[in-house]
Amino acid sequence: MNLNEAIEKIRPPDEQFEQKAAARLSDQARPGGSLGMLEDAARRLAGMARSLDVHLKRKVIVTCAGDHGVVAEGVSLFPQEVTAQMVYNFVDGGASINVLARHAGAEVRAADLGVNHDFEKNLPIFHEKIRKGTDNLRRKSAMTRREAILSIEAGIRIAEQLHTAHSVDLLGTGDMGIGNTTPSSAVIAAFSGIDPKKLVGRGTGIDDTALTNKIEVIRGALDLHTPDPKDPVDVLAKVGGFEIGGLAGLVIGGAALGFPVVCDGLIATAGALIACELAPGAKKWLFTSHRSVEIGHQFMIDRLGMEPLLDLGLRLGEGTGAALAMELLDAATRVLAEIRTFEEVSIRNAQKQ
Repeated sequence: MNLNEAIEKIRPPDEQFEQKAAARLSDQARPGGSLGMLEDAARRLAGMARSLDVHLKRKVIVTCAGDHGVVAEGVSLFPQEVTAQMVYNFVDGGASINVLARHAGAEVRAADLGVNHDFEKNLPIFHEKIRKGTDNLRRKSAMTRREAILSIEAGIRIAEQLHTAHSVDLLGTGDMGIGNTTPSSAVIAAFSGIDPKKLVGRGTGIDDTALTNKIEVIRGALDLHTPDPKDPVDVLAKVGGFEIGGLAGLVIGGAALGFPVVCDGLIATAGALIACELAPGAKKWLFTSHRSVEIGHQFMIDRLGMEPLLDLGLRLGEGTGAALAMELLDAATRVLAEIRTFEEVSIRNAQKQ
């Protein structure tokens, strides 16, 4: 599917199953609403799966990787070479995301959208490189409009491959890319019009001087390019990243193919935000996993109008928050299917008297 085809294919989850799930949840032998957000997640998952007994057997986290020309402006503590090194670590199973995904029963697949490195063709990753890193967004557009669309369509293509080969029940999105908190913060600044000073965090742990520089880099890029907030592809092209486009494509692809997507923190949510600005219907298939300590993330969540499942002080990326949230979504399915109703246990429901 190309981008337009995928957007046209998006349909809402089944409202009747959501209503059936809500009715069952309200009839369970416990105080109404006592399981909080798990109940809302259970209801939504029922509508997505068209079932009151949802099983998220096949879980995959795709960690999209890309490099950024803006690292030349001194916005990151680590050198660009770390991006490729971490992709190899994902493949070897030794990264934080691998550990947490194993605990959640999920598979991790890395995707090269724009890493400044030549990976071997037989390396078991998704080989979707647009080119070796974006341009320095402080000096010129990060990419062309055509490249922005190609990066989104690469994510859609990955979602299609997973759907065809593995019949995915739940997709998680994560990122890897030295310097990528800068374009992610620029994306939300472009959409919201909020001063970057209120949005920009320390990323890999930069000091006060580097933070001030990072803020000025983003301000300068926005002044130079004036990305159009009514045109999400324009925002992505001017101040985004190839992996951010891929992350957007995963959300759109999952929505088009009818399976839920749970996104990670700042960078993955930047991708999800672009996806939902392009295709508002995609939001009905999206869960936000956690609230990052990166300050711009809260503004992204506010714009999406969604509540994250977790708030653990995370700021790593890779898909780690998505992996943890998958365990909660598994729990939500069991809440719906296995907690008995008042009628099933022959208890009088005082709440309905």
